[in-house]
Amino acid sequence: MSRQGPKLIPGRLSVHRDGFGFLIPDTPVPGVDGDIFLPPDAAAKAMHGDRVAVKLVRLGRDGRSEGDIVKILDRAHNSIAGTFRVKRRGFWVEPHDARIGQWVSIPPKMAIPRDAAQVDRIGARGHQIAEPEDLDGMIVNAEVVEFGEDGAPPIGRVIEILGHPDDFGVDVELIIRKFHIPHRFPPDVIEQAQSVPLTVDPTGRRDFREFEIVTIDGETARDFDDAVWAAKLENGNYALQVHIADVSHYVRPGSPIDREAAVRGTSVYFPDRAVPMLPLELSTGICSLKPKVDRLVMSALLEIDHRGDIVSQEFCRGVIHSVERMTYTAVHAVLEGDPSMRTRYAPLAPRFELMKELALLLNRKRVRRGSIDFDLPEPLIEFDDLGEMTGIRKSPRNIAHRIVEEFMLAANEAVAHHITAAGAPMVYRIHEEPDPKKVVEFEEIASQFGASLGVTAPSRRIRFTSKHRDGRKSAGHMDIAGSEIHIGPRHYQRLIAKIEGTPLERILSYLMLRSLRQARYSAENQGHFALASECYCHFTSPIRRYPDLLVHRALGALLDGHSPPYDEARLNELAARSSQTERTAADAERELVEWKKVKFMADHVGGEFGALIISTTKDGFFVELEEFFVEGLVPIDTLPGDRYGYHENTRRIVGARTRREFRIGEAIRVRLDRIDGVERKLQFSLAVPPEGKRKSKSWR
Repeated sequence: MSRQGPKLIPGRLSVHRDGFGFLIPDTPVPGVDGDIFLPPDAAAKAMHGDRVAVKLVRLGRDGRSEGDIVKILDRAHNSIAGTFRVKRRGFWVEPHDARIGQWVSIPPKMAIPRDAAQVDRIGARGHQIAEPEDLDGMIVNAEVVEFGEDGAPPIGRVIEILGHPDDFGVDVELIIRKFHIPHRFPPDVIEQAQSVPLTVDPTGRRDFREFEIVTIDGETARDFDDAVWAAKLENGNYALQVHIADVSHYVRPGSPIDREAAVRGTSVYFPDRAVPMLPLELSTGICSLKPKVDRLVMSALLEIDHRGDIVSQEFCRGVIHSVERMTYTAVHAVLEGDPSMRTRYAPLAPRFELMKELALLLNRKRVRRGSIDFDLPEPLIEFDDLGEMTGIRKSPRNIAHRIVEEFMLAANEAVAHHITAAGAPMVYRIHEEPDPKKVVEFEEIASQFGASLGVTAPSRRIRFTSKHRDGRKSAGHMDIAGSEIHIGPRHYQRLIAKIEGTPLERILSYLMLRSLRQARYSAENQGHFALASECYCHFTSPIRRYPDLLVHRALGALLDGHSPPYDEARLNELAARSSQTERTAADAERELVEWKKVKFMADHVGGEFGALIISTTKDGFFVELEEFFVEGLVPIDTLPGDRYGYHENTRRIVGARTRREFRIGEAIRVRLDRIDGVERKLQFSLAVPPEGKRKSKSWR
């Protein structure tokens, strides 16, 4: 260390629910292997998510480190959502996020919001709220007015009463506050949105209103970003038109709507509602490519040959008049020959057939170049007319989804190449190569199933151990000659093709996905690993993603012969913010879905289900139910008939006497024993069949 004292390391604090934490450094620290461990007494000096400065107190030869928080740089939580608690020592808010270990002390005069009308409007309607005691057990949002120091609890003021935990819609409202998602538009934004004309002016634009252009979206979609058209040319090539809502025409840089959109970064989609990036007057109004009305668009006009290569391209501002608002289900039915749907959409059926032909051609081209195509299912929460959950199933995917995906990928890539070739700065969608350690970890697991990415084994290797944020340790080997394992997307592509349709497909695809880095936005083009693309951007969803709006502005400047609207430094700033808001939205959406799954399964305690083992740990194994898209833990100490132990080298749970094994990918039957509503976890046990039938197929 220098005479000036130890160097402080800035980063983001991540706290485990058990009290310890890790500093995620802003930039890699020389000599430190990954994150910096913070014991409970150190982690308690700040809140989960805070940006802090840490000094190293220990650094081992293996790169493991321990630190202590010296300074709080930026607070992550100006408000905390949770449950109001009445205790002998006063009034408190217990944070919904278990990683925030400190309860918030609420002085009696700060327990009830001053604005009684606001209380009624937000969620307390029908509840008698006269005294702080009346709030006991209710979900509230508290503004932090004083952060505790030296072990003192933070002090807060209740600013919103959301309702009782089981009140309809409270779960969504709580998640919105927990993740600090902006959900109310400021008055100047609303005023500007309401002043936008309700009709369009096509002057100076290419007119596409005579084309049979359609939108294709899900049944519940309300905002329509993209519309498509395809045809066969006389030379045998394909003409593809991709028309995207011209949000940049309505949202000008620096305007109130633009400033708010930059803060939000993205729309957030929950199972029964959305928090839009743009006011509804734009997102579901004048910008949305609704059928039977004129709409302004930015258009990508592509000519594609028989190999799927783009042989010519043109970009322009246009106006369209969508002839139909199609759904994935309807297009799929037409292509599958459903008589009623073929009759209903008879004029469009030949064009859908051509779109399918072109989409499959584009897909084959991507496969040839090594693009990875993970087809992992997503959970779909089903509701009845009253908004009550009725089921959880895997979201269906069909050829209509493929059509839209391939057309959007082609347009995104074409726009990225066009702007890059012009030398203009822009925001790219990048996906960096995998971390070699993650690849090694995957290979170790895959080898247990006789699978591999096919990475060439290096001649000189070293063994390393890696400590994860949850305390787990893993070991592996690395090439010391090149210090990296060089892997390309084709390695993943070949393994995906090999396991397609097998029982291992779901498990290994998920593990492969975890071995990859997260895609993000950047003003520096670093390519897109998973798509095997040298140059890629997001252009096709400006209603719901801010980076797409930035790309539209860059393309518009080129079309108009103007200077780029942003320099690279400003774009990097906006890209970083958009990447963060995207991760926040994904975390919020995922947590709410998991919460709804747990609430739905509350009526199924004691029920037995077919399940698949998806992971194993020293504590037991996790299963995914076949009937519902739901996961839970079978604790190792509940396994009957033997004493079981976890074999880390094979990742199997094995009985000491019977040698009965439980392994990833095995089909079993389980019983739902209990639900932890606080941590939103399901606990199962093995559903043991009657004596004498232990080896039956239903159990094995």
